[in-house]
Amino acid sequence: MKFKAPTYSDGGEGCGAAFQPSRIERYASLLKPLLFVFVATMLALAFAMLGSEVGEGDTLVFDMQLLQRAQALRAGYPWLAEVMRDLSGLGSTVVLTLFTVATVGYLVLVSQRAIAIFVATSVISGTVLVSVFKATFGRIRPDLAYAELAASGLSFPSGHASMSALVFLTIGALLASSHKRVAERAYILMTAGLLTLLVGLSRVALGVHYATDVIGGWAFGSAWAIVWLLLARFVVSKD
Repeated sequence: MKFKAPTYSDGGEGCGAAFQPSRIERYASLLKPLLFVFVATMLALAFAMLGSEVGEGDTLVFDMQLLQRAQALRAGYPWLAEVMRDLSGLGSTVVLTLFTVATVGYLVLVSQRAIAIFVATSVISGTVLVSVFKATFGRIRPDLAYAELAASGLSFPSGHASMSALVFLTIGALLASSHKRVAERAYILMTAGLLTLLVGLSRVALGVHYATDVIGGWAFGSAWAIVWLLLARFVVSKD
């Protein structure tokens, strides 16, 4: 990932000025991190507010409606359950661990050890925080009568949604930063976002999570990914 800040050479009195960044570019380089900080803050606030609503039981009607619709869809389209199980597997601990290890290994191989450490730390700390949040909220999973399969553990936030957002968006951002064309960057980020979306939707479709579990997971995982990517960019740009 190319976090290095651009440098400008001064080849002479007139030439140096030609390579200096414009005022708009300087403002953009300052505003972009601030924008990401704002987005991460909003996501964190959304997670906190949703967690409060979940704790008070205010989301139960909404959650139950979606559970019943998911159950009806599975009954009407039997093939849907198998598709959703496959998509859900993309957010499993095994798959996400493989993605993370492969990414960290590649970063070490290309001498980006600092970023590799940040990626590993973000995933490990995110996993720990999800476990802490689950224990704190103590939400029980949906009744097995609504579920396609039995799942262990507590419900809020969804671990699959949280960690797929964290891992896929982090890897997507790292890949996108190595491409110059806007279309290529957009495609990579959209693919990462789509994978995150599909994993979360599969958990609701299978009836193993409430919709608010998944929304909360998306909010936390995305915010955590942004925070660590910003930290990595700040530290590496100082080197």
